[in-house]
Amino acid sequence: MSVEYEAPMTNILGISALYHDSAACLVRDGEIVAAAQEERFSRRKHDSRLPRHATDFCLAEANISESEIDYVVFYDKPMLKFDRIVKTHMAYAPRGRKSFAAAGSLWFGGKLQTKEQIQKFLNFSGEVLFAEHHEAHAMSAFYPSPYQEAAVLTIDGVGEWATTSLSVGRDNSLEVIKEIKFPHSLGLLYSAFTSFTGFKVNSGEYKMMGLAPYGEPKYVDTILEHLIEVQQDGSFRLNMEYFDFPVSNRMTSQRFASLFGGPARNPESELSQREMDLSRSMQEVTELVVGRLARYARATTGSKNLCLAGGVALNCVANGKLIGENIFENVWIQPAAGDAGGALGAALGVWHKYLDKPRTVKTGDAMRGSYLGPKFSDAEVSTFLDTKAVPYQKLATTELNTRVADLLNDGAVVGWFQGRMEFGPRALGNRTILGDARHPDMQKKMNLKIKFREGFRPFAPAVLAEDVTDWFDLDQSSPYMLIVAPVAQHRRSKDHDDMSKLFGIDKLNVVRSEIPAVTHVDFSARVQTVHQETNPEFHSLLSVFKQRHGCSVLLNTSFNVRGEPPVCTPEEAYTCFMRTDMDYLVIGSLLLSKSEQPAFEHDSDWQKEFALD
Repeated sequence: MSVEYEAPMTNILGISALYHDSAACLVRDGEIVAAAQEERFSRRKHDSRLPRHATDFCLAEANISESEIDYVVFYDKPMLKFDRIVKTHMAYAPRGRKSFAAAGSLWFGGKLQTKEQIQKFLNFSGEVLFAEHHEAHAMSAFYPSPYQEAAVLTIDGVGEWATTSLSVGRDNSLEVIKEIKFPHSLGLLYSAFTSFTGFKVNSGEYKMMGLAPYGEPKYVDTILEHLIEVQQDGSFRLNMEYFDFPVSNRMTSQRFASLFGGPARNPESELSQREMDLSRSMQEVTELVVGRLARYARATTGSKNLCLAGGVALNCVANGKLIGENIFENVWIQPAAGDAGGALGAALGVWHKYLDKPRTVKTGDAMRGSYLGPKFSDAEVSTFLDTKAVPYQKLATTELNTRVADLLNDGAVVGWFQGRMEFGPRALGNRTILGDARHPDMQKKMNLKIKFREGFRPFAPAVLAEDVTDWFDLDQSSPYMLIVAPVAQHRRSKDHDDMSKLFGIDKLNVVRSEIPAVTHVDFSARVQTVHQETNPEFHSLLSVFKQRHGCSVLLNTSFNVRGEPPVCTPEEAYTCFMRTDMDYLVIGSLLLSKSEQPAFEHDSDWQKEFALD
């Protein structure tokens, strides 16, 4: 009698680290098993250290030990990046001597030994593979996408040398066909304006994007005339006389400040109309470049499909404008488009490209809704709460959704903690704070009393996927909250269709639509479509809210406060709940009311443990 043996599984660990937003991803036989950012475990925002905790989680989720890892792959080639740093400083010498000395100590102190560091922290004796940075981004976009073939655009600050690249993906192959190289970078140009407007580089770009609609595009011509030369094919060059970033921690030069009438805004100081106008102008230049790059990609590749990754792909306003131009029939954006997603792309690249394994396109995509992080059972949560003598109610699903829907309708703010944690920067309904989008004061309450952040910042709507066209001018799904679209005309307030007489922050408190808490001052919204197939719990809550209160939209923001990574564990969720003015907390099937909680002891200066940004 013959005996059939199952083929051994191939476990591939992808890692991104050392520069920004480290993460780990475990891929088994081409399937994404788990992925998470290190910051969610270390509680250190944008943690760039080797992802020890994230790796431990991925191994536990895959139910394997370190000895069962077959391949480890890093999302970057450190030697090539170091080559760029050395050659750049040589080209600018004698400028940047202090910067080069500081960089040298970091590189010789560890970054050049990335392979040895990985082998040591994993106790891994096998070969460590390395993908190029933009290659890892492109693989993260194409391989999980729902397309058999596609053009792939990667746009970010800088990898090793590349800052923008165009690739072509077919089946399991992916080839780069054109690159723009450092120091000419759309991502770094955007970050230069982020810094100049007083926000923190690598995290404040979201703020500048949110500030843009308050301004006017009065500096567009100045930017295009002095700072960046853009060709019809989307290729571009920066005028480096205005920038210091190649050899300094400063992004811009004195000449940049003179061009815009004075020095950069001091962080945390009052915003002026200049910052609003600069933000709007740089946003429009970004959209111009992205649009031209996309048209060139369509003409060059002939593909009807486009995949996007890299930090600039998180600019959901530019994404919405690109989709609205109908250059491509289909556009898919990697939900972890930044450096964290490089770990995922590198791991998938080992399976499909290095091992030449076939690729099967999945309906929707292969990201599983990007719900790839840890989850906690009701039993685990109850054990924690009981240990702390925390009062709660355990409710059946129907009763829980009904209670929460009614609480939201009454104006309550509810923490919503369910299932597996999201991978990437967006809250997608599992580590989320919810509010009624129809409430005119909800945006202000969320910003100032829950998130402790600037009052101008907009919030995103979560909407039932089947109802998206009833609320927004968007005729496709947006499950990863990466597309900005206009609020549907029939949902806008008739009295405020024209706000041309208002300028700057005066636009903030105008009630612009039936869902004012998620309608930005330009009548736009960063839309998340909620699908029953990928998040049945959140979809069910929205459905009940619609049934009982006639609205299938809720305000959805990440479960954290300013300067803190989104929560990962029930304990972190409870702490955030108690430190803020949230009214209720739901963890699994357990409901907690703030009014019933015992006194919560914490340091009055607790926010100082997080670097505000």
